[in-house]
Amino acid sequence: MSTVPVTDATFQTEVLQADLPVLVDFWAPWCGPCVQVAPILEELSETYAGRVKIAKINTDENPQVAQAYGIVSIPTLNVYKGGELVRRGRAAASGMRTAVSTCRTNAMRLLPGDVADFPS
Repeated sequence: MSTVPVTDATFQTEVLQADLPVLVDFWAPWCGPCVQVAPILEELSETYAGRVKIAKINTDENPQVAQAYGIVSIPTLNVYKGGELVRRGRAAASGMRTAVSTCRTNAMRLLPGDVADFPS
């Protein structure tokens, strides 16, 4: 399973109505750290296949969802379950040099080994 692209139009169906918890990557193509963390998210989508959906939304092309959830910096990783935002996190809090390791650490914090324990 690979990451799923979502848009303002498909966010409700792909994320809020999903049967699985969904980690959403808010990103943009001009964002260096966003581009650097993409392979990590692809890897995590394979690792958590069948337990978590990993989605990506381009905030430049889809500003409505980003505004609705108060996304002011990217990359941002949010986790949704049962139609609700249950966890919010930054993928990279520091510069591009540490973006990859920071993303991996933060994503693993957002997606603990037993994702069934996510609050509803």
